[in-house]
Amino acid sequence: MGLAEYRKKRDFGRTSEPNGEVKTAEKQGLYVIQEHHATHLHWDLRLEHEGTLKSWAIPKEPPTVPGVRRLAVAVEDHPLEYANFAGVIPEGEYGAGEVKIWDHGTYTPVSVKDEKWVVEIRGEKLQGEYVLVKTAYGKGNSWIFFKAKPK
Repeated sequence: MGLAEYRKKRDFGRTSEPNGEVKTAEKQGLYVIQEHHATHLHWDLRLEHEGTLKSWAIPKEPPTVPGVRRLAVAVEDHPLEYANFAGVIPEGEYGAGEVKIWDHGTYTPVSVKDEKWVVEIRGEKLQGEYVLVKTAYGKGNSWIFFKAKPK
């Protein structure tokens, strides 16, 4: 997806969000969830992939135990620098509101396919194997996010 859609939605003269560059990814990637107090409170899941942060908006607090499923709506890729962003996006800007880092760490892809991602997350709040599965609903951007049952 790249960063074109991300940049198109922002005025970097007004917001302190990073402009960013696409960078080479490692086998172990950055992982962050940001608590975003925008029009509606939600959590933004971000996973480093192919030099950017693949991003999903989760309307309810992310699951910490197996059996809890959450809607995750795919949004535009974000620059890797966004993993450290916490602050206030000004009124009138896309995503206006306070952004806090809710959890962060690293992840390892177990299996990454177009419609299903299985990842091993090592965060402070989320630990273990998590799954993102694309659904047939919405505009092709609806996913389900959940913690896998232990094997």
